[in-house]
Amino acid sequence: MMRSGVALTTLLLVGFVCGQDVHPDAQVFCDDPSVEAAVTSALHTFNDRLTASYKLALYQILTATKSENGSDSLYSLQFSSRTSDCMAGSPKPYTECNYHPFGRQEPLPCNATVLVTETEKHTKEVHCLQDDHIVPESASCLGCPMVIGENSEDIKVPLSVSISKFNSDSNSTHLFSLDSVGHATRQVVAGFRFKLEFDMRRTTCAKVEHSELSDLCVHDDETMEFFHCRSTVDVAPWRHVAPQANNECQEGPLPPRPMSRRLPPGWTPFRDAILEQTPVGGGGKKESSEEDATDASPTAATAEGPNNDPFHCPSKPWKTFLPIRPVAPNPDGTSPAPTIRPLHDEDLLG
Repeated sequence: MMRSGVALTTLLLVGFVCGQDVHPDAQVFCDDPSVEAAVTSALHTFNDRLTASYKLALYQILTATKSENGSDSLYSLQFSSRTSDCMAGSPKPYTECNYHPFGRQEPLPCNATVLVTETEKHTKEVHCLQDDHIVPESASCLGCPMVIGENSEDIKVPLSVSISKFNSDSNSTHLFSLDSVGHATRQVVAGFRFKLEFDMRRTTCAKVEHSELSDLCVHDDETMEFFHCRSTVDVAPWRHVAPQANNECQEGPLPPRPMSRRLPPGWTPFRDAILEQTPVGGGGKKESSEEDATDASPTAATAEGPNNDPFHCPSKPWKTFLPIRPVAPNPDGTSPAPTIRPLHDEDLLG
């Protein structure tokens, strides 16, 4: 199936470039409105495929080339994205979202091929590298932990036990319920041992009114408070012993983790330092220095300083990324005072 998909994509592209009036690839401006529209189309297509987690939003357009065939244009795009605060499956487009304050520090690399005609934009391919590492598949091992799906019936009881224990032990005024599952394994020991990674979101149910979760406890859209946990749960129902859970939880949503999957066909590798690009006609790569640390920040010089690239690549960031970083507790064990970020113009929009 994968080879057929590659062959189909190749035929589509060859069919485009074999027209009578084809012009070869030409680099175009990263801040051109037609380029921005093509990237938006690609991200909408990518987000429509997501079934869990959060939608991606544009961060910067890195390079763009265009081939023309009459009135049709084929764009080849490289851009970076960030996790938005809009849930996957939401009808809200990413253009109406903000960056998730707990999102990863480094942007996610993406590439896409978009065909633009007089009447529509058609995304032929779009890939975003959401995982930092690609690891080889491993053979099964009797008695070793076995990865199970996040929607498996087997993890419903261990998850319920872990969340109940968190709600019982936490000092929060409200109950938390499951938001997403990141990873789960099952191991045969003296029963079953489940290891779970998941995050929870604050609900509208106050503990003074509700002793446990129910259908009335929905996620609180006004207070976006998260906790993520690593939990070990031992289950042995035939021994008539209640499941035992051991949680290690921290504030914030579940951070991304490496996953076992292959890169999609046609993927173009990106360097880790995706924002460090040599301008067209410029000099070689900079030597490592203290200045590199400044350039690698989420709001590097490309966001504010003049862009000397003749094609304005990369483009200015779509929005300013304002991350919320965990704060260590005070030496006496008390929680530090919350940090209030300054109000920005975009906070007043929409």
